[in-house]
Amino acid sequence: MLSLRNKELRNILILSITSVLIFTLLGLWISVEVALLLVLQGILLIFLFFSFTLYRYRNIKKLSTYLRRIRQGEHSLDIRDNVEGELSILKNEIYKVTSMLSEYNEKLKKDKILLADHMADISHQLKTPLTSMLVTVDLLKDRNLPKDKYDQFVSNIYSQLERIKWLVTSLLTISKLDAGVLEMKPVKTKAHDLIRSAIEPLLIPLEIKDISYHIKGGDNYLYCDLHWTREAIINILKNCMEHTPSGGQLFIEINNNPLYSEIIIKDTGIGISKADLPHIFTRFYRGKNSSKDSVGIGLSMSKSIIRGQGGDITVDSREGKGSIFNIKLYKSVI
Repeated sequence: MLSLRNKELRNILILSITSVLIFTLLGLWISVEVALLLVLQGILLIFLFFSFTLYRYRNIKKLSTYLRRIRQGEHSLDIRDNVEGELSILKNEIYKVTSMLSEYNEKLKKDKILLADHMADISHQLKTPLTSMLVTVDLLKDRNLPKDKYDQFVSNIYSQLERIKWLVTSLLTISKLDAGVLEMKPVKTKAHDLIRSAIEPLLIPLEIKDISYHIKGGDNYLYCDLHWTREAIINILKNCMEHTPSGGQLFIEINNNPLYSEIIIKDTGIGISKADLPHIFTRFYRGKNSSKDSVGIGLSMSKSIIRGQGGDITVDSREGKGSIFNIKLYKSVI
C-alpha cells in the first residue's frame, strides 16, 4: 500500500491538490459548472496517477521479492516478461545480471574444486621427496656407515632438494602466469642463439642416451621474450628426450612467414597415446608413458609461457611414431 510518509508522493499530492484548487478558482470566473468540471477532472487525474503509482509499487515489490529469492540462492529464477515498459526492461536486465552471476558462481565452484585437486597433487609431489629424505637422514645416523654409502645418501638428499626447489619455482611461475603479473619482454632474437641456449642444459643427458639433435632454420629471427621462451622450449625438449629411446633423434626447425614465427620440435620417440593426447598440456596430468618422477607441469608451463606472449602451441603424435610440437609466435600487425 502507498503511504503518505513517502516524501515524493506527499509532495506530488500537495502539488496536485494545489493545482486543482488554483484551476477551480480560475474556473469560478467563468461559471460554477466549469469550476465543478475542473474539480472532477483534477480528482480523476489524481486518482489515475495514484492508481498507476500503486501498480508500479506492486511490481517493484515483486522485484524486491525476486531479488531476495535470488540472494537466497534461487539463481535459476526467470523474471523476464515481454511487456513493454521500464519495469520489463529492468526485469530483463536483472535476469541477465543474475545469469552472469550464476555462471560466475559455478565457475568459482569448479575453480575451488580444481584448486583443491591441485593442492592435493602438490602435497603428493612434495611428500614423495620429503619422505625419501627422512628415510635417508635416518640411515645417515649410523656412525658405522661406509663412506661410499654416506656419499650416496648425501647425493640423494641433494637431488631431492633440487627437485623440491624446481617444483616450487615452477609452481610460483605458473601462478604468476595465471595471474597475468609475469611481464614478458619481447626482443629480436636469432633463432640459433635461442635454441642453443635451450639445448645446452640437456647436452649431457642427450649424450648419455645417445640421442642426436638437428637444427634447421637457425638463421631466422624471432621476436619473443628470450628467457621465458627458452624455459618453454627446455620443457618441451626434456619431454621429447625422456620419451625417446637410446639412439633416437630430435629435429628442431624454425620457420618465418608474414603472420608468425614457427618453432617445430620433432622426436623419434614412443609417441603419445590417443587417450592422453587431449590432456597433454593439462596441469598435473600424467599419461600412461610418464616417468615415475614426472610431475606433469612442464608442458603446462610451456603452454602458459607461449600464450602469455600471444602465441600458441599444439602437438601431433601417434604411438610408436614420435611427437611433433608446434610453437607459433604471432607477429604484431602494424
